Amino acid sequence: MKKIFSVIATMMVAAGMTAQTHTLDVNTTKVGGPIPSTMYGIFFEDINYAADGGLYGELVKNRSFEFPNNFAGWDISGKVTLKDDGPFNKNPHYVRLAPSGHSDKHTMIENHGFFGMGVKGGEEYRFSVWARVPNGGTAKLWIDLVDNATMGDDQKLGNGSVEVSGAEWKKYTAILKPNRTFAKAHLRVWGDSKVTTDVEHVSLFPVDTYKGHENGMRKDLAESLEQLHPGVFRFPGGCIVEGTDLATRYQWKNSVGPVENRPLNENRWHYTFTHRYFPDYFQSYGLGFFEYFQLSEEIGAEPLPVVSVGLSCEFQNGSNRSDAHVPVDQLQPYIDDVLDLIEFANGDPAKNMWAKLRADMGHPAPFNLKYVGIGNEQWGEIYPENLKPFVEQVRKKYPNIKIVGTSGPDSEGQQFEYLWPEMRKIGADLVDEHFYRNEEWFLGTPEAKKRWGNCGANRYDSYPRKGPKVFAGEYACHGAGKKWNHFNAALMEAAFMTGLERNADVVEMATYAPLFAHVEGWQWRPDAIWYDNLRKFNSCAYYVQQLYSVNKGTNMLTLTMNGKPVAGNPDQDGLFASAVYDKNSNEVIVKVVNTGDQAQEVVLNLKGMKGTHDAQLIVFHSDNLTAENTLEEPGKIIPQTLSLTLETPVPKVTVPARTFHILKIKK
Repeated sequence: MKKIFSVIATMMVAAGMTAQTHTLDVNTTKVGGPIPSTMYGIFFEDINYAADGGLYGELVKNRSFEFPNNFAGWDISGKVTLKDDGPFNKNPHYVRLAPSGHSDKHTMIENHGFFGMGVKGGEEYRFSVWARVPNGGTAKLWIDLVDNATMGDDQKLGNGSVEVSGAEWKKYTAILKPNRTFAKAHLRVWGDSKVTTDVEHVSLFPVDTYKGHENGMRKDLAESLEQLHPGVFRFPGGCIVEGTDLATRYQWKNSVGPVENRPLNENRWHYTFTHRYFPDYFQSYGLGFFEYFQLSEEIGAEPLPVVSVGLSCEFQNGSNRSDAHVPVDQLQPYIDDVLDLIEFANGDPAKNMWAKLRADMGHPAPFNLKYVGIGNEQWGEIYPENLKPFVEQVRKKYPNIKIVGTSGPDSEGQQFEYLWPEMRKIGADLVDEHFYRNEEWFLGTPEAKKRWGNCGANRYDSYPRKGPKVFAGEYACHGAGKKWNHFNAALMEAAFMTGLERNADVVEMATYAPLFAHVEGWQWRPDAIWYDNLRKFNSCAYYVQQLYSVNKGTNMLTLTMNGKPVAGNPDQDGLFASAVYDKNSNEVIVKVVNTGDQAQEVVLNLKGMKGTHDAQLIVFHSDNLTAENTLEEPGKIIPQTLSLTLETPVPKVTVPARTFHILKIKK
């Protein structure tokens, strides 16, 4: 902290008209067009154990014994048998715990959780199970949270019990309170020593979930989302929407209704990367579309669900319709899924069965859905052919819903150039662009433009101002080396985002990707938020996203240097800048990113402002470009804020090398 404020102290702020190489002209008298409320948001993909084992609060893995290996995640002891005629038709499996026939032999099942179960001493955990005594009568199940890795006198961290009665299936609950914190706990369920008991859907949640929901989110991770103040929330993912094949695509209707009867789905990421292979990575659908909509509402973001367009992943299947894709004349069930989804989100419970289901799940009021994405990274002629009937039917029945199409998996090239005109022709409201590129692309260097064409902070300057808006739906700077979340990559993203802000009349929303990663279960990096079973840290990229989101303002302002946008052009010494006005706080907000190796002195020519003004200076900086936050040092690189007084119209600031500055000036 002392070092950071030493850096800030060197950023001299002075009055007076001094000749400077870098003068940023900001016209504060002419407020520009509005900045969309959705401008900066988040994208959730169920990769890196982002849902089960991550944001979703469930601690039990394979809780309904539905994995292909029915006992995956479980150890069994004694007389345990698997049955398949259970009470839930979509999850028919359960286990029968029978007495061993000997007082010193115990029947028990033990769950490992997701890389263990993180439990905190003194906190409450809600155990639940569906159970019955098949032959009638009563039985007792003993429940233990255990540490079987530490060589102590007693493995038990906490325990409880439930009394099961009768031959009918019922739900039973107990509260467990561990006596200490442990990251790798297991859950044991002991059968009655004298009575046979059937158990199904064995579950363990923290009582203290986000907003207190029983089928809720892990609180610290959801709070990181809330603190981003996102304008839009895209879910449930990208490639998982397509599926490796149609059978494993994400089907939203399977993710709603009673959680006990949501069927298992294969997660396409469990086998995609052989260098980090997780063959028991499935989707329980416990975190389903109701929970996504509810979370969107609670963090203040517009929900943006993405649904299948009848095409499975073209990376793995090509574009041969007969192999893995639905012909146009057979798309109606897929189109109906979209129409029903809109009713689920917005419909009248008295008039529609899907809207009634939403109400029955606890949300009678509509979720006020405004956007729907149809397809993910599809390309070729097959995509617009399939998309067209979706657009026609959605437009006819729900003309106010904005439809998001795609420009394919790349930020340029043959498919990109083909799909944008097709999206205009079809009448998509937004086009989803994806770009995972290196530092040079985000800086828009001459070498990068020679290789890729339109890149960097100038990317959207020349886009047409009429027609579909841009949704930068997946992007991240993949820095040199191992693609860690180091500071330099985040700085490149900050520089690029000045171009998003300057072109807010074209770019309606942007979401960094991916969002989450478990430190033991990741397959893709960089990511915004990392965690283990008990801890988390927000990456440098997270803080860049947060700084833009909470300082996005309400209206654009024109900012130029020598009459040109400040976008890292060859004569601008690595500077990038943008400016906005916030009518709610009556502030001019200027963002300046110095990507160069030398400090730069900058004069802010704030046209239309005079006198003394209160201001804040927010600084995001690291002396070590390859440094990053970690679980052990979550606050190693975070923004710092200093209060200032500025003499306008031409305050002078020194922006250190490799630094992201935000100046917030009361008008």
